[in-house]
Amino acid sequence: MSIIEDLKWQYKIGGIANKMIYWNVAVFLVSILFFYQFKLGFFNYPNWLAVSSEPMEVLTKPWTLLTYAFFHYGFLHLFFNMMVLNFSSRLFLTFFTEKQYLGVYLLSAVFAGLCFVLSFYLLHQSSAMVGASAAIMALLVATTTYQPLMNIRLLLIGNVKLWHITAVILLLDLLQIQLDNTGGHIAHLSGAFFGYIYIKLLQNGTDLSRGVNSVFGFFASLFDKKPSTPFKKVHVNPKRPAVKRESKIVAKDKTQQQLDEILDKISQSGYDSLTAQEKEFLFKAGK
Repeated sequence: MSIIEDLKWQYKIGGIANKMIYWNVAVFLVSILFFYQFKLGFFNYPNWLAVSSEPMEVLTKPWTLLTYAFFHYGFLHLFFNMMVLNFSSRLFLTFFTEKQYLGVYLLSAVFAGLCFVLSFYLLHQSSAMVGASAAIMALLVATTTYQPLMNIRLLLIGNVKLWHITAVILLLDLLQIQLDNTGGHIAHLSGAFFGYIYIKLLQNGTDLSRGVNSVFGFFASLFDKKPSTPFKKVHVNPKRPAVKRESKIVAKDKTQQQLDEILDKISQSGYDSLTAQEKEFLFKAGK
């Protein structure tokens, strides 16, 4: 089997976590062809793909609140995001469904994008943003909120609690928010906040991911499993004439009535008083 065929097979049989990673990688490879400035050495994403901090840009291009979450600024940006996405996805899907996974990923991306726009507007700064980090943080924090004491075994460290890992990541974002990549850190924290709110609402009976199928039906269709089964000719036995339920009940009532009469006769006159037909009926009923 060739590498391409193997990748196709892995995509086909893999769950939503694998598909999400495949989509991020595929989008990155396509973006190299169209948006990478080879002479300058960086990506230059247009404002109809990257989410802009300008409110009017977002109002005229609202889809960028989703598209930005599938693009990355470089290989290392993609590599580390996909590593954490794989880790967070496996944990999340231990406790929740694939539809909830898709809902958290997409809704947190929108929420974090809006927080990015609002915060930069208040800070009087202008920028653009791409990356799946906010959605990944939402998945991680959602799982941590639901199961904070879950044991995670780390290489060279050993067993640690899940909330310890999440706390370190959030602390690093807080410490670096004013140093560099301010918009990215704001999005990370916003995604984390959404993951926390999602679980708290879910525990109170409100599942925000239910709206994904109607609002984001296209994305839902991409990740829904629709197994196809080959057509098989099935031999169908001819239908037997149906016996009415009422006739069965009537027959049962008559049998029971006759049996009761025979038992009453035995109690009054003894078994020897029964006729040959009554004895035969009683024998059959006893079987």
